[in-house]
Amino acid sequence: MSGGSTEARVAFQYAVIRAVPRVERGEFVNIGVLLYCQTHDFLRAAVAVDETRVRCLDPGADLVGIHTAADSLVAACSEPVGIARENAGLATRFGMLTAPRSTVVQPSPVHAGVTADPAATLDLLLHRLVR
Repeated sequence: MSGGSTEARVAFQYAVIRAVPRVERGEFVNIGVLLYCQTHDFLRAAVAVDETRVRCLDPGADLVGIHTAADSLVAACSEPVGIARENAGLATRFGMLTAPRSTVVQPSPVHAGVTADPAATLDLLLHRLVR
């Protein structure tokens, strides 16, 4: 995945953000992407919650809670939050945001790739994996 063919390509890591409306069932809908690129000092998340798809898994899903949790992930990428340990650097913050959890909004396993433009790659991944 490259944002441009003439620019230097660098490594990045990403995780898909998933809505799991009924944690005990383990079913999920992809609702966003979290991308970290150390070389570009880049950590961002993008979300697009398809409420219809979430309701297919659970008609009574807490959509407000899902939106709130997803928006919190986006915000956590751009500004320090919580205790000092969470803000030691973008790599640490990415690690904490991608740590496994049993909640309604969960990260996938971490994947890797190469890119010349992390922002363009984030948009591409959101389009391919979520929309």
